[in-house]
Amino acid sequence: MLIVIPKVLNADELDSFRTALHAAEWTDGKATAGTQSAAVKVNQQLPELSPVAQQLGNRLLKKLGAHPLFLSAALPKTIYPPLFNRYRGGEHFGVHVDNAIRPIAGTSHIIRTDLSATLFLMEPDSYDGGELVIETQFGSQAVKLNAGDMVLYSASSLHQVNAVTHGERLAAFFWLQSLVRDDGVRQLLFDLDQSIQELTQTLGQRHNEVVRLTGVYHNLMRRYAEV
Repeated sequence: MLIVIPKVLNADELDSFRTALHAAEWTDGKATAGTQSAAVKVNQQLPELSPVAQQLGNRLLKKLGAHPLFLSAALPKTIYPPLFNRYRGGEHFGVHVDNAIRPIAGTSHIIRTDLSATLFLMEPDSYDGGELVIETQFGSQAVKLNAGDMVLYSASSLHQVNAVTHGERLAAFFWLQSLVRDDGVRQLLFDLDQSIQELTQTLGQRHNEVVRLTGVYHNLMRRYAEV
């Protein structure tokens, strides 16, 4: 699964996020990396429990909770509190895979990382490099989105961030545990849900085929969801 979630944040929200991040204190990004990741991670990050990270993270989660495309694609059960990173001056993150299990800082909770997400906070023409390169079944895909857009992809994918050779790349990133563990099943459910929404616009919510397909969707959820 690799899905772009557009316009998570609007222009005013982006300005607010960037102002807060530029005034924040940053630390070595290796703080949240696993053993293998730490060897190839060269960037900066807000401390997980910093007030700025928590405040911005809560604002982002509130936006995502009302974003229908994100909810349809991710089917989120538990979302790791969003983190924030910065790349500049040649900083990069080499090829790695995200840890399968992550404890949530400051709590006794752990999550299984089914999906990873990166929300781009700077316009793509404001910095050189910084592409998120994700290995998929169709080959490598380089992702560099407009500010405010987010990419959602399987956490089991090998991926890397190319070196930022000019300018500054700011982003939010997080992981989530989905109600549906299997990536292929989740993709099918997403495709079915999107088709139902399109048919609803064309045929109306009470049309027999819309009702029938909605029933199929929910019965599949009953079969595959882990609650």
